[in-house]
Amino acid sequence: MKKIGIVGLGLIGGSILKKLYKNSKYEIFCCSNSSYIEALEYTKNSSDKIEDLKNCDIIFVCSKISKTLEILEKLNSILDENTLVVDVSSIKKDLLNKKFNFNFILSHPMAGSEKSGFSASYEDLFIGAKWLIGQKNKLLEEIINDLGATAYLIDMNEHDELCCEISHFPTILSFLLFDCAQNKAKEIASSGFRDATRLAQSEIDMTLNMFNLNQENIFKMLDNLIEKFNSLKNLSDDEKIKVFSKICQKRKEMYDINGKNTFKI
Repeated sequence: MKKIGIVGLGLIGGSILKKLYKNSKYEIFCCSNSSYIEALEYTKNSSDKIEDLKNCDIIFVCSKISKTLEILEKLNSILDENTLVVDVSSIKKDLLNKKFNFNFILSHPMAGSEKSGFSASYEDLFIGAKWLIGQKNKLLEEIINDLGATAYLIDMNEHDELCCEISHFPTILSFLLFDCAQNKAKEIASSGFRDATRLAQSEIDMTLNMFNLNQENIFKMLDNLIEKFNSLKNLSDDEKIKVFSKICQKRKEMYDINGKNTFKI
């Protein structure tokens, strides 16, 4: 049995635990300051002591973005090159080119929710999702597959810009869009406004980290959006119809009937 360690039992860490704890290939070890007691329902190897993960074959660091580097540095004092450590952070700029005693791979599962915490985690979170990895590794890819996801190799130097465009910027925009609407408008709002502002329910600490740590890319996206708005002003109605129709068709083709991303470059 391979020994899997999980640091942090929020949405991501809890979902990894709930999906793999019945898999006879793995023995799960968990470390959390707040949710380790709830995790005892799934594994007897759950505590608030990071040292208990020392003998794991692979460790997933699923802590908050602001705590990831701190956790990695703690692990650096107790692990050696025989342990594979994988982060799941949505921002990589402070982790790029970091060297540790252990074998370190940058990764990011493209699955989530506006909900947070162990209670929000569930075993099917990763089904059909792409799991971004910075380098290939047989054990990591096997675990990703067992979680129901697909390993997707990318250049992690591009990670923060790409995730800003599809996650960080839409989250910030969702908050501000909700705030811009008058209360009278909110009183009559229906499903369109509900769906467009779903991400405004996201965890505040995570949203703050997105904004502070990926600000350069966020404002680049804002400039791009403003430019696109301004370009519409000078178009005729027929030209606007063509622009909206093209975008509409691409959006319809991006996801299948089950909501799975089928977009191909």
